[in-house]
Amino acid sequence: MPQHHLHLISDSTGETVDAVLRAALARFGDVDHELHVTVFVRNQADIDRAFQMVDRDPGLVIYTLADPQLQTYLIEAATKADVPSVPILDPVIKALSDHLGIEAQERPGMQHRITSDYFERIAALDFAISYDDGALGDRLMQADVILTGVSRSSKTPTCIYLAHRGVKAANIPLVPNTQPDPAFLNALAEGVPAVGLTASPARLSQIRSQRLETLGSTHTADYAEIDTIRAEVADARLFFERHAIPVIDVTRRSIEETAAEILAILRARNTEKP
Repeated sequence: MPQHHLHLISDSTGETVDAVLRAALARFGDVDHELHVTVFVRNQADIDRAFQMVDRDPGLVIYTLADPQLQTYLIEAATKADVPSVPILDPVIKALSDHLGIEAQERPGMQHRITSDYFERIAALDFAISYDDGALGDRLMQADVILTGVSRSSKTPTCIYLAHRGVKAANIPLVPNTQPDPAFLNALAEGVPAVGLTASPARLSQIRSQRLETLGSTHTADYAEIDTIRAEVADARLFFERHAIPVIDVTRRSIEETAAEILAILRARNTEKP
């Protein structure tokens, strides 16, 4: 298959257009492509520099520009270069404008402005780091959710991802032959929501083996033994059942999918509250 050149142009960080493109590309399998990214485009000279790459490697131009004049300039440049261009947010902005009955603000990077939501995300990120790997304290009661499970079941990266969504997630590992910390059990008893993460023993064994290899450690080889892991997973399941903790199997889930399921569980729980 030929290599396809895709040009992303943004007047902000480029995160939005990159995320949308990757979501769309996933529908086409393994397409050989090269991304050319230009961010913080604020004037015509910036667009000219971006189109130097377009002229060298022609391909689809996908952009987010709040300034109508810059949009017009880019469209003219794309027409001159004989390449298609797509304003990736415009259909949604137009639909929202019609629905809300107000005009959108023509300011780039509005989604990154510092608001109360921003500070909530920072606080959640600080929380996730502070409470990683079971570092408990009295403030555990402040958690929006507690993620628990055996080692290498994606608790830490899921906590970090949830933090970016403004959710304070604490990470409490279930350690073999060790009773859970009383602070954890107390939080459960007080109604702090928890979600159990698990994975297939085969997958956990693979991940743990890679972890040991990376660390150059061999004296804890039973950590990756399949029979040991099966026992850990079974014990964790019993713990989840005993405390009525909903369980997510992360074996074939991405961090994003796991986080989405956790958020759905939290929303359902809040809906059920009197």
